[in-house]
Amino acid sequence: MPRPKKKKIDIHQNSVVSLLQEIYNECVEQRNTAIRIQNKMIAFMKEANDMALIGPVLKEQQKIIDSAIEKKLQLSKIQSSLLHKNQQNDTSIGTLDDETRDSIAELLDREI
Repeated sequence: MPRPKKKKIDIHQNSVVSLLQEIYNECVEQRNTAIRIQNKMIAFMKEANDMALIGPVLKEQQKIIDSAIEKKLQLSKIQSSLLHKNQQNDTSIGTLDDETRDSIAELLDREI
């Protein structure tokens, strides 16, 4: 029998900051790698025919870049929500609402 999902998650500020930092670092690394690949492919382009060959690669790299930017925006929203909760509750972050938990879960589960 599978373990039931928790309805309420108690977290500490250090664990949240650590998780958000890890996600952010991964986004930056993915974005930088995609830009590097994109620039190398553009450097290989000599003729108009080359564009047809490298076009799909450039398109895929642009999707990765866009996804990284979207993840950063989601992180900002989560961070804002946590900061707001932290201001209301001076001792610790406390519990997360369903929307924030869903946002974190989506960030962790998303594949590029």
